[in-house]
Amino acid sequence: MIRNLFTLSLAVASATTLVAAPMVNASSQGATSESVKTAAASRTIVDVAAEAGSFTTLIQALEAADLVEVLSGEGPFTVFAPTDEAFAALPEGTLEELLLPENRERLIQILTYHVVPGKVLSTSLEAGEVVTVEGSPVEISLADGVKVNDANVVTADIEASNGVIHVIDKVILPPQG
Repeated sequence: MIRNLFTLSLAVASATTLVAAPMVNASSQGATSESVKTAAASRTIVDVAAEAGSFTTLIQALEAADLVEVLSGEGPFTVFAPTDEAFAALPEGTLEELLLPENRERLIQILTYHVVPGKVLSTSLEAGEVVTVEGSPVEISLADGVKVNDANVVTADIEASNGVIHVIDKVILPPQG
């Protein structure tokens, strides 16, 4: 049921334009080379993340939440992807707890909080709030580098056939409520 709602919300959100939504204008610092971006454009977000080697925990979480197929779909999606180091920085036991089948809904909430509908490159981003697929907004800040809530964008614009990945150094959590 949750997966169907997620798929439906992505389809609806992808059909809308992001003109009214604030985006981030990230600098090219930390961006991948054009050749890497071009090569990645023929693979999906999940393929690119899996091949990068620094997102094994994210891929494991996507599998546990049954979201691999969705993020391998048509999109487009913008994913703020935490690295393995970002997941390792969570309090001890948090990740293991989230990966348990009984916590699947919470895991889906967290993962979809890292996804924005549409393909939003760093050149289109502006400071302000952007609503995620989870339904809550993230705060984009440009004051001291590009930030998503309190996570730094360390690499921007890793393109895929169905969207773009911006690498972040922390796992961001949706508001409780």
